[in-house]
Formats: sequence, structure tokens, C-alpha cells
Amino acid sequence: MAHDDPGLVRVLAADGTLAPTPAAEPYLELVDALTDADLELFYRDMVSIRAFDREATNLQRQGQLALWPPSFGQEAAQVGSARAARVQDHLFPSYREHVVCRIRGVDPVDIIRVMRGLTHGGWDPFDPKNGNTHIYTLVLGSQTLHATGLAMGLVFDGRCGTGDPERDEAVVVYYGDGASSQGDVHEAMVFAASYNTPEVFFLQNNHWAISVPVATQSKAPLFRRGEGYGMPSVQVDGNDVLASYAVSKAALDEARAGAGPRAIEALTYRMGAHTTSDDPTKYRTSDEEESWAQRDPIARLRAHLVAKGATDAFFADAEEEARALADDVRTRTLALGGIEADSMFAHVYSDPHPLIDQERQWLADYEASYEEGAS
Repeated sequence: MAHDDPGLVRVLAADGTLAPTPAAEPYLELVDALTDADLELFYRDMVSIRAFDREATNLQRQGQLALWPPSFGQEAAQVGSARAARVQDHLFPSYREHVVCRIRGVDPVDIIRVMRGLTHGGWDPFDPKNGNTHIYTLVLGSQTLHATGLAMGLVFDGRCGTGDPERDEAVVVYYGDGASSQGDVHEAMVFAASYNTPEVFFLQNNHWAISVPVATQSKAPLFRRGEGYGMPSVQVDGNDVLASYAVSKAALDEARAGAGPRAIEALTYRMGAHTTSDDPTKYRTSDEEESWAQRDPIARLRAHLVAKGATDAFFADAEEEARALADDVRTRTLALGGIEADSMFAHVYSDPHPLIDQERQWLADYEASYEEGAS
């Protein structure tokens, strides 16, 4: 779909004015239920995570992280969908959903620890303070299988479709346009449809699978793939946080109530690099980037809030909150330290193994040889 297609769900125009598309009409009641405080919270979410994202990118460039996957430009899709979830819902991120994790209670430094190589997981998804947020998955698409497996369990255990919206549970799984071409995603959709899981497949189409454009990956809009499995599927302006929220809330409510899986394609754009090891200037144009910069999700909501009477003091406070988050993350990152090389031998086998013991001893002898040479 084109960005001006009436079939695209959009509430806010790029300039922040209310301009619902025809496809947005069924969702306007959910949008109208949002308070000014809700909108201000969405804005704080987006501004803070962009500051965090920028700081993490700087930390990587300064040698403090091995890698960083920026979320710059995709904030509205993530904030809207995460804020639409209920506390009992389960969220499965990919590896770029930094604000989803923060909204659900995950400490941002736990994400830093993953990218610094200090942990294989980052956080305990079953710790209540992490809000049923499962760990990052850098193997593209595999999280959709994990999410579908858990959602099938909810069906088997009678934890959805009971008619009690305060107790019924749903699952959201995030993935990108590149991952949508992986077999895991399609297998997950087969099982989700077959078992009528309470699940929302949330595809962030940021238009580039590293250097492969979405036009090469699919000759049809990606949300049509969900329809192919019998799932009600929607395409939404992923840079419109109000549309993202409303579409996600409706889909989650339906899934939670036992109506089965849904699919959402959020049209957005990765304004930064795929990761800090990537150079997007090699494969995309500055004209393309500028056209998407005109649809910036934060600028869009800011313009809307200004029109509604938000004060300069509010925006200043939001910026200060964002700076405080970035400063705190930098301070705590620099205090993390490293990891003992010997730890690479832990958890390789469940039981002691002679080869592992030999390799551990070889490393110890090798490091000791440097100490002997120095003396």
C-alpha cells in the first residue's frame, strides 16, 4: 500500500493533525478513550528511548559494546503496541524493541549487558518485575515459534477465551520484514492458526532487511501473508503512535477473548543503521531517508500535543527525563566491567567433560606464559 492509501490505518497525519483514513474509522473509539495524560506518556516513552538509543550507539562507538541495533524511527510502532498490552500478556521481542522492554519493566542496562557480551540472556522473563517480557532473539524469526508455543499453552491451560478480560492472557511477538521471509515465521503462523492461539504477530516493516529492500522480499504487502493463514490482518502507519495503539489494543482484546491470532504490519522506517556494524549509505539514498524524516513519529506526536495545548514546561521536563535516563545508562554501563575468559567453558555440557577441562587448562597455561615473559 502507498502511504496515502485509504486502506492504511492512520489517525495522525505527518504534521500531527487528526486526519483519520477510512480504514481507521473502526478504531476511533479506542483513540477517543485516550486521555491527555496517555498521550503525554506516549511522548515521554518515545523521547526517552530515543535518548537511550543514541547513548547506546555512542557507547558502542567508544568501545563499550560489541554491537548495537538502533531503534531510531520505530518508536511509535513499539510504544503504541506495548502500551496496548495488559499486564498479564506475554511479549516476545526480536532485538530492536528497546522501548517495549522498558515499558514492561526491564532495566535498560540489562539490554546493554547483552550487547556488551556479559550475558546470554539479559534478564529473567519470569521475574514479575520484567512484565512477562521474553529475552531478545538475534536468530531471525525464531521468537515467533517460542511465542506460538507459549500461546498454544495458554489455549491448553484455559488461560484465554474465558470471558474474563482481567485474567485472560494474550501474546505479542515482534519481528521485522526480513524475518517475515524466514521459514520459522510461517511455521509459527501455521500452528497459531491451527490451534487458534491468543496471539498477535506484530511485523515492523522498516523497509530494509539489512541491505535488501522489502520490494525484493515480497511482491505483495506483507500483511497479506497473515491473511493467507486465515488471520484477520491489518496494515497500520507505524509512525503514528495513536494508530499503533488502537490497532494493537483491538487485536489483543480479540485474541485474548478467544477469537484466534491476528497479524499487524506496521509501516515504519529504520532511520539508523541495521546495527552499528552496518553502513546504510551503501544501499539507500539520502532522498529516501529525508522523505521518512518528514514522518518522524516523535515530531508528529509533539505537533499534535502542541495543538492540544501542551506547555513548553511539559516538553522541557520530558527532555530532562530523557537526558537523565541516558546519563544513568552511561554511568552504569561504564561500571559493568568485563567478564572472566574462563567463563566461556561454563554450561557447555551438563556434566564435566575431559575436553573442556583440557581447553580450560590450555587457556590458563597460555595466559600464565605472558606473566612469565613479563617478569
